[in-house]
Amino acid sequence: MNYTTAPSQEVDISKSLELAMKTAINLRGNVNLLIAGKTGVGKSTLINAVFHENLAETGQGKPVTPTTREIKKEGFPLTIFDSRGLEVAKYKETICELENLIKERCNHSDPNRHIHIAWVCICEDIRRVEDADQELVEMLSRYVPVVGVITKARADNGFRAEVQQQLSLAKNVVRVRAISEQLDDGHLQPIMGLKELIDITMQIVPEGQRNAVAAAQKVSLREKVKRSHLIVTTAATSAAGVGAVPIPFSHAVALVPVQMTMLASISAVFGLDLSQASLGTLISSVIAGGGGTLGGHMLLGGLAKLIPGAGSLVGGVLAGSTAALLTTLFGEAYIAALCAIFGGHPDAQPTPQEVAETFKTELSRNNFPVLSK
Repeated sequence: MNYTTAPSQEVDISKSLELAMKTAINLRGNVNLLIAGKTGVGKSTLINAVFHENLAETGQGKPVTPTTREIKKEGFPLTIFDSRGLEVAKYKETICELENLIKERCNHSDPNRHIHIAWVCICEDIRRVEDADQELVEMLSRYVPVVGVITKARADNGFRAEVQQQLSLAKNVVRVRAISEQLDDGHLQPIMGLKELIDITMQIVPEGQRNAVAAAQKVSLREKVKRSHLIVTTAATSAAGVGAVPIPFSHAVALVPVQMTMLASISAVFGLDLSQASLGTLISSVIAGGGGTLGGHMLLGGLAKLIPGAGSLVGGVLAGSTAALLTTLFGEAYIAALCAIFGGHPDAQPTPQEVAETFKTELSRNNFPVLSK
């Protein structure tokens, strides 16, 4: 085939962005967390300290049992089931109602409707495990993995070991302090245990919910990065398939949705706005162009020229290994850009333009190993 005379292929940017956005949202999924404990143990404080959006305050709550509320927020990949009532004399009724709810959810055909994990909270100040706590963990462990959470941690004195012994069916027990506290002597006790809680949660939720946990939480940048690396690896594999038979760069139109979906999926894991307008601004800003329809070589060429040594690809042939490497550089540069934005500022709300400028800066720092030799 004479590549020099073949017509250039075009990409409908609007449709590609829409598809990338839908794919990213589906890949992110949703996670349902049950959090249980007596009134006053600090569940709302814990939720707001661990997750974005101040969900305990701003989320829409509706009762699903007399003692359990379902709390969610449109577009946010986490649903909280806040269960109370363990302190009342009829706590067995509370546990029975909760079991019926969990059985109903776990029998649903859609995995996104299941309860995926439970946190059972016990305040360290109380220093005892009640019968209600034990019976609750025993019931929950029949359906979902359970983590024991010791809240308001100040001095362990062997209490964690006691909780582990009495709640033996829990996967783990974590001591947390959701907010810093200043003691009477002026000593400041810092926040503690939140990253460990998320690390354990990430290990035991189903694979299909791990992107949702990473996206919803704000205490562990590392978890967002780890999930994003997996997205880049998947995209690079897809890109390698596109270039399995070497093709001219101008005809590498099939790489465009791969690149867009990768950027959208990483954005989702970092908790960025996934609107079509935001993604469009990111893409058009990075390639200094835009519009409704672009040739595949324009989009990829605009990105490639941002990487030292990669611009020479634009007039050449794209092989699978090169496509994978180029995709990996794009993805890793985007992860680095988001780390630069969110490192130390987990609640940052950057504009699409700010994200694009930081992305371009990170791209310019990379060298394309194959082409720079």
